[in-house]
Amino acid sequence: MNPENEHDPQNNFKFKLKALNLLFLAFFAIILDPFCTFSIHDLVHIIRHENLKTITISSFSLIFLATLYFRNRRRKVYLLNFACYKPKPDQRCSKERIMKIFAGTGKFTEESLAFQKKIMEKSGVGDKTYVPRDMMAVPVKKGIAAAKKETEEVIFGAIEEVLEKSGMKSKDIGILVVNSSVFNPVPSWSAMIANRFKLRHDVLSYSLGGMGCSAGVIAIDVAKQLLQVHPRTYALVVSAENVTKDSYLGNNRAMLLSNTLFRVGGAAILLSNHPSDHYRSKYELVHTLRTHEGGNDASYKCVHEEEDEQGNIGVALSKNLMAVAGEALKANISTLAPLVLPWSELLLVVTSLVARKFFAKKVKPYIPNFKLAFEHFCIHAGGKAVLDELQKSLNLGEWQMEPSRMTLYRFGNTSSSSLWYELAYSEAKGRINNGDRVWQIGFGSGFKCNSMVWKALKNIHPLVEKNPWMDEIHDFPVILPKHEPLSSSTI
Repeated sequence: MNPENEHDPQNNFKFKLKALNLLFLAFFAIILDPFCTFSIHDLVHIIRHENLKTITISSFSLIFLATLYFRNRRRKVYLLNFACYKPKPDQRCSKERIMKIFAGTGKFTEESLAFQKKIMEKSGVGDKTYVPRDMMAVPVKKGIAAAKKETEEVIFGAIEEVLEKSGMKSKDIGILVVNSSVFNPVPSWSAMIANRFKLRHDVLSYSLGGMGCSAGVIAIDVAKQLLQVHPRTYALVVSAENVTKDSYLGNNRAMLLSNTLFRVGGAAILLSNHPSDHYRSKYELVHTLRTHEGGNDASYKCVHEEEDEQGNIGVALSKNLMAVAGEALKANISTLAPLVLPWSELLLVVTSLVARKFFAKKVKPYIPNFKLAFEHFCIHAGGKAVLDELQKSLNLGEWQMEPSRMTLYRFGNTSSSSLWYELAYSEAKGRINNGDRVWQIGFGSGFKCNSMVWKALKNIHPLVEKNPWMDEIHDFPVILPKHEPLSSSTI
């Protein structure tokens, strides 16, 4: 199965499927209408006087059409629950301490240390984020054993929590999708999870590697596609990254950014296609939409894992990353907009396009009001610059951006799992009500922009929730300074 399919065919053919369903229903109504007043005497009369062959053909036709209808009907996908991993307090690490760790490695020049200090002061990342214990050791440990230890703590911890919260057993899981970009050991993470939780032998397992910070949306989309063809199944999706493997101990400036932003985190999500789970689930998955710009060389090369001149491995970010992300977002929302925006907004968009094409290029393009389509926004907390640009592009207010900014501040960039920390923030604030629509947007190497749309199936009550924000949500939101100076003694 190739998880790189660009678009969801169920979204593309949504209206065709609805038309087909209506056609079937109309046909059934026509056929069944004469039977509304049908009695046993009518049945005896038909058997005695009518053509039995005609009756048989009609019956089989009705059964065939009914089977076709129910087989082609879109199965709904529900989110039973999700869990975000919160590391232990001894892994909490301030920015000044991180700078001291960098200085203590002896791997960085004074210029590289000063550059990382400058980035961290403007990053929007706070002083209570988490790093791996082995990265705080002296000397720093970066081997496979240390990387494996970090990811096991995150992944296994998140899975145990989501199983407990949902009341599910590991034997109930029929589909497993795991995404981790930079650290992909052998056996795979999906195999390690199967071994740790003793999953059943027929579980459908997938490990997605090297797909960047938007891979969490891809993993959900893969699980959704599988749930469409495997009835009455539970799917476990696990999204994580590895700071130990991702850290860079060199002096190539393009590779130093990841050291200042990425922190420990991960999430586990439990999905179901059981119709009866509608009543106990939190959300229904409405849309997944994936946009891949890898055919463009500039997009493909803007985020790259490579070696520097000394052989140190790191992830290099190009200077045109923001421009590439903007183009990917534009392509993604141009496809998503017709599916979610009201007709009034679509009419304004079309009018703006016509005016720019035929009258004046100077006419500013109309930015659709996505606040009419969604109550909540979860934008990947890739960095302050990313969030600033997305807020401007989507014309969002501070309230809409609050979950993303507070997630970046409290937990840092946790890669693909950041979208779930953001949703957990909105739940902890008591903002999720029945019928609310949530838009999750992820960006990642390739270059990709991916979206998910959820509909809340109940009011989420903070008092009964368990997530990483609950014991400190009263401290948020905080006022974020544009520049937070660090002590010069750290370097």
